[in-house]
Amino acid sequence: MTKNIVEKIDDQVTIKTVLVSVSDKSGLEAFIPGLVEVNPQILILSTGGTYGKIKQILGQKADACLKQVSDYTGQPETQGGLVKTLDFKIYLGLLTETYNDAHKEDLKRTAALAIDMVVVNLYPFSETIAKEGVSCEDARGNIDIGGPTMIRASAKNFIRVASVVEPSSYPLILAKLRANNGTISLEDRFELAQKAFEHTAIYDRTIADYLAAKSLNNIKSCYKSGE
Repeated sequence: MTKNIVEKIDDQVTIKTVLVSVSDKSGLEAFIPGLVEVNPQILILSTGGTYGKIKQILGQKADACLKQVSDYTGQPETQGGLVKTLDFKIYLGLLTETYNDAHKEDLKRTAALAIDMVVVNLYPFSETIAKEGVSCEDARGNIDIGGPTMIRASAKNFIRVASVVEPSSYPLILAKLRANNGTISLEDRFELAQKAFEHTAIYDRTIADYLAAKSLNNIKSCYKSGE
């Protein structure tokens, strides 16, 4: 298998396609209209409750720039939102190197878009397990899969993609976009990648510590045995 070796990249990357899927929706009221203001041709891909929130924020403008991930991929969300973003077109769009002719052909072949920014924060696992009387099933249900995968994919590809995990970053990102004609620099993408991997590391450590503190009997007490 031939490895991808990237030797030359763009410092500034124009933000044309953004994927937004967040549990913490604070700050979207200013951030989303700001993105549209900077680039009126922007495409925002979103899921579930986040899609509904953005549609409410944008009003009539949503028709021109907002699309559900399920409409983009052609795959409906599964019951309870169990699978929403784990799709080939999404990860091709995140991991593709647009400097690579073979990757460009993959995008064309699948009618996929290069995704330039991911705005994701994760299911509230630590907040859930901090609640009194929380069950192991409540905890298990708040282990995010798609979110960390999108964060890791976008942060790995910081040479082209901005990975945004903290609502507190929104004002600075908008300021950078406004100052640089809708582009994000390599310096900013790298700093965002550092924050992104720290975010997922803490998340995974919290889950690992929670499970390590449980016994098999704790788990059996949560579920009826099929035996």
